[in-house]
Amino acid sequence: MRYFIAFSYFGKSYHGWQNQPNAITVQEVLEDALSKLLRESISVVGAGRTDAGVHAKEMFAHFDFNQHIDQEQLVFRLNSFLPDDIAVSEIVQVHKEAHARFDATERTYEYWITQKKNPFNFDRAHFVKQMLDIDEMNEAANLFLEHQDFECFSKSNTDVHTYLCDVRKAVWTKESDKLVFTISADRFLRNMVRAIVGTLLDVGIGKISMDDIQHILRSKDRSRAGASVPAKGLYLTKIVYPKTIIKDE
Repeated sequence: MRYFIAFSYFGKSYHGWQNQPNAITVQEVLEDALSKLLRESISVVGAGRTDAGVHAKEMFAHFDFNQHIDQEQLVFRLNSFLPDDIAVSEIVQVHKEAHARFDATERTYEYWITQKKNPFNFDRAHFVKQMLDIDEMNEAANLFLEHQDFECFSKSNTDVHTYLCDVRKAVWTKESDKLVFTISADRFLRNMVRAIVGTLLDVGIGKISMDDIQHILRSKDRSRAGASVPAKGLYLTKIVYPKTIIKDE
């Protein structure tokens, strides 16, 4: 039987989601907890991978276990067992073909910027002291809806087969003492959101123009885009799946 697990984590203490040698990851901690509680070796497949220091408000993974699970009880036991910076919200049985990564139809990220020194945002947002033109940044962000090839924002030497992404939303909003960039797409390339934010900040401080954004997008050259902003301000906030993956009781 296949189960989906919904969870969240604060990424500061982890070297990203995906298992790596000689580095602690969220996947490793979750697999270890599930394996101990279910008393057999459990492997989980995530909806995607987040880099070191990136956070997730909503993340999904699937695992196989050939016995009936008391889902509410397992959620309770996992949350008692897991460290404080990882929390499980739900476990549901899905069809055996359901896949946490390949069945996702949309993903949403937020990036948090603060322009006022705040010790409580130190690990949660990127501090930018320069004045920013939010209107210009939003005008530039709208250009991403007109393009599909985002190679210029992809980490070099990545193993993807295509750089095409369907970006459906890209907008800056003011929320209390933060600037929040929200971007939704069917998929994202490695480092893509952090590179986009860094480039839009260059627009905000007047370093580059709208025409420059168009040239960067058409160039497919990572060196033409802005610097990647720190991981600590990036949050995976939503993943959408078709309702048909849920197995009826």
